Amino acid sequence: MKYILDNVSTPWIESYGEVPAHLDYLEKTMSGAVLATAEREGDFPALAFMGRKISFTTMAQHIEDVAKAFYAIGVRAGQRVLVCLPNVPQAIYCLYGLNRIGAVASMVHPLSAVSEIAFYMNEAECDIAVTLDQFYEKFVKVQQERPISKLIIARVSEELPFPLNLGQKLLTERKFPKIRTEGNVILWKDFVKGGADVKDGYVADKDFNTEAVVLFSGGTTGVTKGIMLSDLNFNALAQQTGAMANFPVHHSRMLAAMPVFHGFGLGVCIHTMMVVGGTSILVPRFNVKSYANLIKKTRPNIIAGVPTLFEAITRNKYLDGADLSCLKGVFSGGDSLTIELKKKFDKFLAEHNANVRVREGYGTTECVTASCLTPYAKEKEGSIGIPYPDTYYKICKPGTCEEQPYGEEGEICLTGPSMMLGYINHEKENAETLRKHEDGHTWLHTGDLGVMDTEGFIYFRQRMKRMIITSGYNVYPSQIENILEGHPAVQRSCVIGVRDNYKMQRVKAFLVLADGYEDTPELRESIMNHCRGHIAKYALPTEIEVRASLPTTLVGKVAYTKLEQEENE
Repeated sequence: MKYILDNVSTPWIESYGEVPAHLDYLEKTMSGAVLATAEREGDFPALAFMGRKISFTTMAQHIEDVAKAFYAIGVRAGQRVLVCLPNVPQAIYCLYGLNRIGAVASMVHPLSAVSEIAFYMNEAECDIAVTLDQFYEKFVKVQQERPISKLIIARVSEELPFPLNLGQKLLTERKFPKIRTEGNVILWKDFVKGGADVKDGYVADKDFNTEAVVLFSGGTTGVTKGIMLSDLNFNALAQQTGAMANFPVHHSRMLAAMPVFHGFGLGVCIHTMMVVGGTSILVPRFNVKSYANLIKKTRPNIIAGVPTLFEAITRNKYLDGADLSCLKGVFSGGDSLTIELKKKFDKFLAEHNANVRVREGYGTTECVTASCLTPYAKEKEGSIGIPYPDTYYKICKPGTCEEQPYGEEGEICLTGPSMMLGYINHEKENAETLRKHEDGHTWLHTGDLGVMDTEGFIYFRQRMKRMIITSGYNVYPSQIENILEGHPAVQRSCVIGVRDNYKMQRVKAFLVLADGYEDTPELRESIMNHCRGHIAKYALPTEIEVRASLPTTLVGKVAYTKLEQEENE
């Protein structure tokens, strides 16, 4: 399948022969593409998890077993299922097992607050969920807000060899609350056994252009929405990423620290590696020390992360003396990489025998993840690189479809085979984000400002949408403000992102208290406790400032830009 657009300029194609202009895309489902790779790769490790290697053949069998199990409990083509798991093998089996029967995996952060999970289930119209034992009690509370017909509970120990599985059970899992298996709760082993009697008829004849995965993002408006992504979107991303790498990705090892519920983690760290025949080294829980130890122990060829990760690595001594000559690719995305941090990490890599430099990319969940990357042979200071093969960029005058000349700032717009199908049940936002231009093609309006130079290099300037990115996670101020103002002591609030050398941005809340309340440590703790019950840990305010009033615009809106300016000067 070729994806070629007429009447669209592509100055980078002529300039950089290392990047193919066009690719021939797989006309397969995601699971079809991965199972085809499994047939070729056989015993080569597809996944590595806490010391255990899982071959492509073994993974393929698990995918089939889980597909049958979902079919046995009544899941059918087109149905969405909530997959609320970290980077564990069961998440991979669910992703491709659901795809095998034509169903849709709706991927969600397991550290999300109860109200957030209920929101995600409502938004994606899910009534079946899969999670880990440690999050069981959270889902018991979710059911008080949103009915769940079947709750499947997996355990990490089930994917570990002896004696690691025994240690996991004794040292970790026994501390979790007891799971009551009556009613709608099914333990993973029983769930998989339930599919044993399904022999045929479960594999769907699925169109690779239809919905395959739902990921959640705020889009251009900052309000969380479910993004519908197709098999083609993911398969194209995998092939494009492999083509842009400029080194043989086949049989390479990638440290998959980015989470599976994130476009970067799912699209690049998992699906790309499964399609090209590489190994994803799953990192279920991230901290800098364990990450550094994994690099030394597994010697991956590829690492990818947000700038916070690279900042953390340079700040500690866990990789002192480490030999990083194993690295063939180091990629940064999810947030802007400052010029200073890039220089610092490039120096760090050189001092540790690596022959590569950090290559910065750019993308949005609306096109799975990356759609632009710094080419191997040439980088420009401050640039996020050039578009992927068959992905076209243009810079438009904000609020219009009018293309700006080279060198002039405007909204970054793009189109290509990884562009989303749309948001779930948000027709107004779909119309604002996916617009048909005079060239006859539909373009994704990203809500980000940038510039394109005459060689086709893109420069990210700032976000038009009001969003905070902290440690690579998207935080939407309007949602946090809604929670804050749900506390009886808070009359008005404004949430902004302030600069942070480690997280890049951290969340700060400005409050005006209601009459009768005084600013005391006890009241602040009460407000934070209220937040903890409704907001994911990564999105919690790190600082609260109480003011008599908040600055406003002429029409009476809180002037958050003024607060941002005050804080960041």
